[in-house]
Amino acid sequence: MHKVTFNNKSKVFFNALKASVDQYFEDNKIRKTGNWKLYLKSLILLPLATGLYFLLLFVPMHWALAVTLCAILGVAMASIGFNVMHDACHGSFSTRSWVNETFGLTNNFLGGNAFLWKLKHNIVHHTYTNIDGIDDDINNMPFMRECSTQPWKPMHKYQSYYMFILYGFTSVFMFFMDYVKYFSRKVYTTPINKMDRKEHIIFWIGKLFFIAVYIVVPILMVGWLKWFIGFVIVQFSLGLTLALVFQLAHVVEHAEFDAAGIEPKKIENEWAIHQVKTTANFASRNKIVTWMVGGLNYQIEHHLFPRISHIHYPAISKIVQETCEKFDLRYNYFPTTRSAIASHFRFMKEMGQRPMQPVLAHQ
Repeated sequence: MHKVTFNNKSKVFFNALKASVDQYFEDNKIRKTGNWKLYLKSLILLPLATGLYFLLLFVPMHWALAVTLCAILGVAMASIGFNVMHDACHGSFSTRSWVNETFGLTNNFLGGNAFLWKLKHNIVHHTYTNIDGIDDDINNMPFMRECSTQPWKPMHKYQSYYMFILYGFTSVFMFFMDYVKYFSRKVYTTPINKMDRKEHIIFWIGKLFFIAVYIVVPILMVGWLKWFIGFVIVQFSLGLTLALVFQLAHVVEHAEFDAAGIEPKKIENEWAIHQVKTTANFASRNKIVTWMVGGLNYQIEHHLFPRISHIHYPAISKIVQETCEKFDLRYNYFPTTRSAIASHFRFMKEMGQRPMQPVLAHQ
């Protein structure tokens, strides 16, 4: 595994920021975990997705309506991932660990695996954000080149156009990549040190559940052709939504990247400053977007305080912005989703251009 460390001796920025954020929660006498707003979301999204699933299986309808409902189901499933699973797997859904563990299993119902996701996301991505060679979320070679340290291939000239099609297969790709992680006992370059019997059982039950519920039962109910069309639409809608939210948070203009090499490397900044520099917010004033994506358009706040529920991000964002200004740190922000997508497109188009000098792949 590549060894990367941060300059965390003083942590001046994060200590000042954390003190202000802690004071906010103390002054308002509120918990950092979820509240009724989050639980209401769960009560809306979980029955919505379940209802759409059974509606599509048991109620005859015009093909156009079925296609529309399949697309909506995909978005609803992504929203469950953003709002319910994400907070639960970060331990910010509830103060009770068993509640977090239970709702975190929605990851398994969506086709993933909570245990592997926590390692990939909570530990690897949140620690080594945008560090090529470690952060698995920017490891989409050979199909896409997402930072300047990754090797260039001729196909990358067109990546800014075909990437949206690839994004649609994100959830299916993640489903199969779980097997690669499981059997290789690695998340990209990070070893999986411990997976007890319980987690092994949950892994296989989750995968069997996905195959039964999303493949076998629908084929038996509506036939393989209708199933195939519906499955592709649901998964494409789900995958595109998941991928775009991540990409708009990290793979855009002004977001910085770094790279791990063979030799141990020390990042110049403290961990918290690295998070601010590698992350971007978008459409934070759009309440509909904020509701749908589980506050992940406040990605800077999330990366700085992953164990605080997304319900609180709009409030603490003001504190984060003010602290960034005091420390002369750029607070990356796109006012609309459209402007963030445009920035992502421009960035990926730039990364698709042949570099002046060849880039050596990381060892």
